[in-house]
Amino acid sequence: MNRRIFLAALGVGGTLAFTTLTSAQNTEDATGPTVPDAAGGSKQITIWRDPGCGCCDTYADYLEENGYEVTRVDDRNFDKRSIEVGVPEQGLGCHLAEIEGYYVSGLVPVDILERLVADRPEITGITLPGMPANAPGMASVKTGTLKTYAFGEDGLSVYSDE
Repeated sequence: MNRRIFLAALGVGGTLAFTTLTSAQNTEDATGPTVPDAAGGSKQITIWRDPGCGCCDTYADYLEENGYEVTRVDDRNFDKRSIEVGVPEQGLGCHLAEIEGYYVSGLVPVDILERLVADRPEITGITLPGMPANAPGMASVKTGTLKTYAFGEDGLSVYSDE
């Protein structure tokens, strides 16, 4: 197992807090410290991705730029893990993430992630299938619309089309 450890400082409510970030290099479940957002919720997200996928790293960087603490887990079988947790095979994105008990497949924009954890719908997660050219991680700025789907016990439905 190969791990890289980073020291991060985070200013919250006028105070400065330090934490360590670990970059896991295996397929074991990764967990790390949580960084609270202004509303008191978690901004911790774990991403299982193919280690050779540059857009996944760009997407993780995008999340970090938006205040998320990202744990990256190298997993060449993230697609199998995705299907096991309920992502429809025809709806797979380029990586799988977990945030506050929800699974997220693909390059979902931050505003949609934040709506998901704020609204807490009774679903397993959401997916942005494929690798849309206008999604975060593929484009420097989102343009046009992206259709994100919800999945869970009630099947598949459109979650967001914006």
